[in-house]
Amino acid sequence: MGLIPVLIGVPAVFAVLLSFIRQEKARGVVVYVGAGSVMVLSLAFVASWIQNGSMIEKVYVNTEMVDHLMMVGEAFLMGLIVVLSIKYKRFFAALLSVAQTSLLFYVELTTDLPEAEHMLVDRLALLMCVIVAFVGGFICIYAVGYMKGYHHHHKEFKDRQPFFFSMLFFFLAAMFGLVLSLNLIWMYFFWEITSVISFLLIGYTRTEEAVRNSFTALWMNLLGGLGFAAGIAIMAFTIHSVQMSDLVLWGAPLPVACLCLAGLTKSAQLPFSSWLLGAMVAPTPSSALLHSATMVKAGVYLLIRLAPALNDTIVGLMVSLIGGFTFIAASMMAIAQNDGKKVLAFSTISNLGLIVACAGIGVEETVWGAVLLMIFHSVSKSMLFQSVGATENCLGSRDIEDMHGMLLRLPKLTYIMGIGIAGMYLAPFGMLISKWVALRAFVDSENVLLVIFIAFGSATTMFYWTKWLSKLISQHHARDNVTDVTRRDEYLSMFVHAGCMLLLCLLFPLLSTNLVDPIMLELFGYARPVLSMEVLNTMAIMLVSVGIVPLSMFFVSKAAHKQLVPIYMSGVNEGDDRYFVNSLGEPEHLYLSNWYLRYQFGMRRLMRPSIYFSAAILVVIFCLILGGAV
Repeated sequence: MGLIPVLIGVPAVFAVLLSFIRQEKARGVVVYVGAGSVMVLSLAFVASWIQNGSMIEKVYVNTEMVDHLMMVGEAFLMGLIVVLSIKYKRFFAALLSVAQTSLLFYVELTTDLPEAEHMLVDRLALLMCVIVAFVGGFICIYAVGYMKGYHHHHKEFKDRQPFFFSMLFFFLAAMFGLVLSLNLIWMYFFWEITSVISFLLIGYTRTEEAVRNSFTALWMNLLGGLGFAAGIAIMAFTIHSVQMSDLVLWGAPLPVACLCLAGLTKSAQLPFSSWLLGAMVAPTPSSALLHSATMVKAGVYLLIRLAPALNDTIVGLMVSLIGGFTFIAASMMAIAQNDGKKVLAFSTISNLGLIVACAGIGVEETVWGAVLLMIFHSVSKSMLFQSVGATENCLGSRDIEDMHGMLLRLPKLTYIMGIGIAGMYLAPFGMLISKWVALRAFVDSENVLLVIFIAFGSATTMFYWTKWLSKLISQHHARDNVTDVTRRDEYLSMFVHAGCMLLLCLLFPLLSTNLVDPIMLELFGYARPVLSMEVLNTMAIMLVSVGIVPLSMFFVSKAAHKQLVPIYMSGVNEGDDRYFVNSLGEPEHLYLSNWYLRYQFGMRRLMRPSIYFSAAILVVIFCLILGGAV
């Protein structure tokens, strides 16, 4: 389709343009125009596809010139990594980059691959394009206002906003190329661009912590990239093809496992989760972009594409076990976090684990749940990261304990945050329904471990989200007034996200019937309705309750202005409902705090065993595959 180069090229052009604009107001205008252009182009792309008959299209066969340009781009990325690795004395990343680029160059220069289509346009690719365009575009708009406040509060960091916005738009361009690529060499090229740009965004502040975390993200994703390159090499030398569709039909365990390794690293599954946790040092817009619409979704997108080849295979067992274990382990560790961004990071890893587990089972029902989970997670998590970033600018903290009674102090931000939290785990939002479908499919597959993982993982998920939501609406004494310094750019993005979340909930049956079911038909060659009439009737009743969360928060805020019951203190109230005199005549501070169970579920206690366990699964499965392949 003729719009594909335009869709990839337009954000790239805006990225180059933004790197030269130093004037703040002019840069904001260009970001708005660029984000709007990307959204309009994605809709035009969908409309053009519908006009052409809504058929799967495979395009661009003779692309010799583009192939050579991509080789130059890969060499440039390798050179950049090597230079920065030498500068900061992080040589492992350089070694991985040289190894995978050399392997890919060897494949391209020594094998005679037949001409074939390089791009694929189907419903799943179009869905990803719309997610990237709208979620990513509004994150860029949000960043216009956020970055002003960020550098106002963090004068110790050099203001490099032209570079920051340039990287955001390059990221969008790379994601469009990645999700539309059918040729694995092309997909690898865009894959590596996202790895390098995420590395640059995480290291934006150039502090020691930022540099360390950025290189952690880089080497882990390069490790996955090496697996990607190895999978391509095996395919090229064995079946003389590097087409995704041929790999799914062939289904050989070793190349599929190599690409799944790449998907697991990019989606931050254990034992590779630490890179996504470290990404929080970056400004909030980049965190929102990495956690919601782009970086991590590239990994699950690849695994969903491979899902038909994973059904009832040893590679599918590896993927489903890693995903299921990551789901429960990350949700348990989230309980012990009081930093809002850390909770969101662990929640992202956890929910991605569920999507990965669904892809690993590789049957229609689980992949149906995976696609819907991906949609709802993209919108909800982007909105939550943005609301936490705006709250941090207002309160000077992102500690959940400091959000006590925020409903009265920052009502608009609290409504947005409340809808985002509700969207992650409450009925009738699609995350909960998708989890229920996944659980039913796991039961049908007689995989006892996965049933345990999703059942107990869902329980721990409910625990940490309920703690946070309750903190927002609870109040035990009058709080200091807070000035809402959130800018209009930020609110525009957050309100659109909140509206989309509610619309997705209301239109859930239509979304399932008209979008997700046809995706299953394209992936598996057949499709049957996953939602029965009983489920749809239940949903119709549940949809009536979609306004309960904002309405209940409204009435709670009204009632909170009237303190009907005096606070009980273990001593004499000093008159401000915050301090009392204990039995020894000493002042005590009254506070209401969540229970974080840090000894039971803290990172120090669970992270290392979780890494060892998941790494053992990977090593054992790869050993079995290699043993069978010899």
